[in-house]
Amino acid sequence: MSSLYRSAISARIAKLPQLPPSHEDDDEDSEITDGIGELSTGMGPPPLPRPSTSTRKPKPPNPEFKPLSPASYFSQALQISLPTRALDVRVYYTPPKYNGGGIIVFHHGAGYAGTSFACLAKEISEVMRDNVGVLAFDARRHGKTTSSQSDEDLSINVLVEDFCALLQTIYPDVAAAPNLMLVGHSMGGSVCVRACPILQQRKYNIAGVAVLDVVEGTAVEALPHMHAILNSRPEGFDSVEEAIEWHVNTGLIHNPTSARVSIPSIIVPADSPLTPSTRANIGFKYKWRTPLRSTAPYWDSWFPSLSSLFLGLRSARLLVLAGAERLDTPLMVGQMQGKFWLEVMAGRGVGHLVHEDDPTKLAEILADFWRRNERIVVRGNVIKTVGEV
Repeated sequence: MSSLYRSAISARIAKLPQLPPSHEDDDEDSEITDGIGELSTGMGPPPLPRPSTSTRKPKPPNPEFKPLSPASYFSQALQISLPTRALDVRVYYTPPKYNGGGIIVFHHGAGYAGTSFACLAKEISEVMRDNVGVLAFDARRHGKTTSSQSDEDLSINVLVEDFCALLQTIYPDVAAAPNLMLVGHSMGGSVCVRACPILQQRKYNIAGVAVLDVVEGTAVEALPHMHAILNSRPEGFDSVEEAIEWHVNTGLIHNPTSARVSIPSIIVPADSPLTPSTRANIGFKYKWRTPLRSTAPYWDSWFPSLSSLFLGLRSARLLVLAGAERLDTPLMVGQMQGKFWLEVMAGRGVGHLVHEDDPTKLAEILADFWRRNERIVVRGNVIKTVGEV
């Protein structure tokens, strides 16, 4: 680990507030009316001791952080059944304006949900004038995706199989399937990189793969620090507003508007069967949908070989980072050899959630990446395959 990256991690841990656990007291009223369409033990140390919830006065909701509905950012919310995966997947979708338009597919990181891309999806639709569609979804054990069997396993191979099964269900006819661009944040970036060659083997056209703020070397080296970071997270909130406010005030999300759309999907009411109640979260009105500590057994599977797999993709490659110091050695060499397009958003007030912090700039980057690498077919002949090998 570079000294710069190590100091950044240490500084982040030092800045994290040692909060008492919070509560959450709001219904997820701000959700799209569902339309079901044809898109038919490595758990680490326990949390730090916290004051008893019975001695805490609930914090009243701050109206400045009132949740926003994703209905203003996507045109449809769908539940797609994947019987072979025992999943019912929540999908957020805005189709392209014209038949045959391409689709940008987003995969979120651990603990987040498809709504994490809401602001970015809207910006892309505007900058691309709806000529390209956008699709985001909630991975297993995240958001509003549910399972008829145990969905505890978040190992990388399971997530990749889920992702491929979803796209094959949405686009069963490969010949009629649109051009796809895969965009993944953090853990989701690793899924997209590994899914790309599988989808290509199955004859889907992948115009490109974009990875958002994850690099194998620094990700693996940062894992030992994760438990210290998680120890600083509250186990619950008094309201959805408080959950949103906490993410903004701690700097995890720098864009309050995006937080107001995305955070309601990553918490659930205290009595929700989707997440088990524990001694740590009992008494709170809301708890995490995906407690990150429970994903610890799978961390070691997410990032190994990511850099070499990314550099070896037979498609256009884009890496977007919040800071240039996060490049590892293989990627530094690959960048000097021109093997991928690198965008560094340092100086724009962004953190790890680059897509939430500055969706306008990232939409411009992705739109440019799409235009450079889309396939143009005239009378059955491909006349442009920029970025393809």
